[in-house]
Amino acid sequence: MTRSGTLLPYAFARRNGMIALPGEEAAQVFVREGADPMSLLEVRRASRGPLAVSMLDAAAFEARLSEHYSAGDLGIEDAEAAGLAGGLSDLLGDMPAIADLLDTNDDAPIIRLINGLIAEAARLGASDIHIEPYESHLVVRLRTDGVLREAARLTARLGPLLVSRVKVMARLDIAERRLPQDGRISLTLGGRALDVRVSTLPSRVGERVVMRLLDRDKAGLGLDDLGMPTAIREAFEASLADPNGIVLVTGPTGSGKTTTLYAGLRRLNDGARSILTIEDPVEYAVDGVGQTQVNTKVGLTFAAGLRAILRQDPDIVLVGEVRDSETAQIAVQASLTGHLVLSTVHTNDAIGAVTRLRDMGVEPFLLASTLRMVLAQRLVRRLCPSCRRCEPVGAAVGRLIGLAEDAPVWRASGCAKCGHTGFIGRTGVYEAVRIDETMRQLIGANATETEMAAHAFADSARLSDSARVLVTEGVTSPEEAARLMRREADAHADL
Repeated sequence: MTRSGTLLPYAFARRNGMIALPGEEAAQVFVREGADPMSLLEVRRASRGPLAVSMLDAAAFEARLSEHYSAGDLGIEDAEAAGLAGGLSDLLGDMPAIADLLDTNDDAPIIRLINGLIAEAARLGASDIHIEPYESHLVVRLRTDGVLREAARLTARLGPLLVSRVKVMARLDIAERRLPQDGRISLTLGGRALDVRVSTLPSRVGERVVMRLLDRDKAGLGLDDLGMPTAIREAFEASLADPNGIVLVTGPTGSGKTTTLYAGLRRLNDGARSILTIEDPVEYAVDGVGQTQVNTKVGLTFAAGLRAILRQDPDIVLVGEVRDSETAQIAVQASLTGHLVLSTVHTNDAIGAVTRLRDMGVEPFLLASTLRMVLAQRLVRRLCPSCRRCEPVGAAVGRLIGLAEDAPVWRASGCAKCGHTGFIGRTGVYEAVRIDETMRQLIGANATETEMAAHAFADSARLSDSARVLVTEGVTSPEEAARLMRREADAHADL
């Protein structure tokens, strides 16, 4: 039996379209449509018993292939036990631009270790892999549902070998250790397309590496998949339907802004309109959308790219981030000339985006006439439905999130299904400011954030209100909501 618990090697299963799993009375065999039935003879030899055969279409087969062959462990003990006696020339073999991590014909220890790390991160749904060197050891951590957890602690001598291998895979300069570098790796994992964004950073005892995993399947998420409240989703869709103007999504790094914008693009991508983007970097490839990546080394900034895009006759423009005055001014001019501009701003809440753009030098009367909507969002972890427990919220947390101390809430417990964390996945928390006539007058009159917020949230929920609803519905824990509300309170205290 292979280490993944299947009866067949991955290469055979993928090539011949057959997956064999052990069973009590008969081996369970999944066969891809169109596969050669003669291959069942080899399956029968491997199983040494009767077979229970099920036919699957190509998509279902690929999903099962990824599920069953990416569930192995990290293989770190095997990598260290191999001794790493060979030199770098033995460990850092050539890897094609697109490789399948699960086809482990090359057993070089470092290659197996890197492949195992990425496969394990993908299996756990991790967004980032951190490789952190210290004087006496090397730490590998995975960020799952926004929280970093240590996955492995290795000997320090593995650090340079791991970093060099990652650099080879990302087409980076392995001889350059003094400067940060950025690269990208395209991989497949059991038929599942995966992009890995690589960033290296020199540190005191070596180079740190962070790999961000971008699952191309997530580029297919629609607005209905984001968990937006109905009222906010309808307001967002109405803003996207405007022929011109600016729609902003705001929040800190890692709050899901890009996913929301891509979901909006999918709604707009009907083939009848020209959609162009300028991003840093391009995270997901979308058919039917022209995507350009920022390259500051040659002068292709957000502002320069946006200026060039406007000469390409677009209907809709997505700007990855409005981060300077020049980009903000061009975005405003683009909206005034009949384009719908989608972008992000790093602010703590929706009203803060208005202040940020004014600080960038955008005239209040121009901002009032071009802005259509600002959507602020955060991500909170979802409670595992299998092990969550109900209990009173308590005085301290209840006071912080606005609930009575004896109010029943659900809290994390931990079980095998959720990896003993108590949480599975994340969901969005949203607040939306739709720019109506009154809000335009307030923006044009240079009103304060307090004045604008009083109107904007008179009949709609703030982030804290949305988080409280998720707590009372048992979607997330009061501690998760308290973490979000504390950040919101700190941000308002700084104003």
